[in-house]
Amino acid sequence: MLGWLFRRTVSAFERHWDYDASYLRDIIDASPHAAWRFFNAARLGTYSRDVPIEALIAAGITAVRSEDCGPCTQLATAMAERRGVPPGILRAILTDDVAAMPDDVALAWRFTKAVLAHDPAADDYRAVILERWGSRAVVSLAFAITTARIYPTVKYAMGHGKACRRVVVGGAPVPIAPELTSRPWVVDPVRFVTKR
Repeated sequence: MLGWLFRRTVSAFERHWDYDASYLRDIIDASPHAAWRFFNAARLGTYSRDVPIEALIAAGITAVRSEDCGPCTQLATAMAERRGVPPGILRAILTDDVAAMPDDVALAWRFTKAVLAHDPAADDYRAVILERWGSRAVVSLAFAITTARIYPTVKYAMGHGKACRRVVVGGAPVPIAPELTSRPWVVDPVRFVTKR
């Protein structure tokens, strides 16, 4: 019964978002209990406190891009559009155009890049985030980064990560920036300190 319900939910999700979630069906077929655990783990991403939505989206999309070649990135982008994030901000995040990002978005992007690279600069950005938005914002961003990576990682592990897809924002394709070889996220974090 639980497996039937999960499969029905996954089918509705696929139709709604034009997304292939075959890997979820494989999990359900293997074990509805495992699917239940996976869905519960992924719920971490619903925690969102004290951080602007655009900054939270920047963390999630930046993290999913580090694991995915298109489909999950497109899904995250479509969901962000649905939540009202302007196309210009989404394009800036997808192309690593820091100059086109609002300050809060650039801060979240830089923090996420540093976290993913295990770069000590993450400590400086975390301090700025704590000052600007507080500890619940740090937890929200940490959960956004983590859960964004869960989906494509499990998808690849289940053998479904081979399909690439162009990412579209506002009906137009966006050329995704190649992985950065330098460390553009490392700047003087004093720039981000909240003015009192």
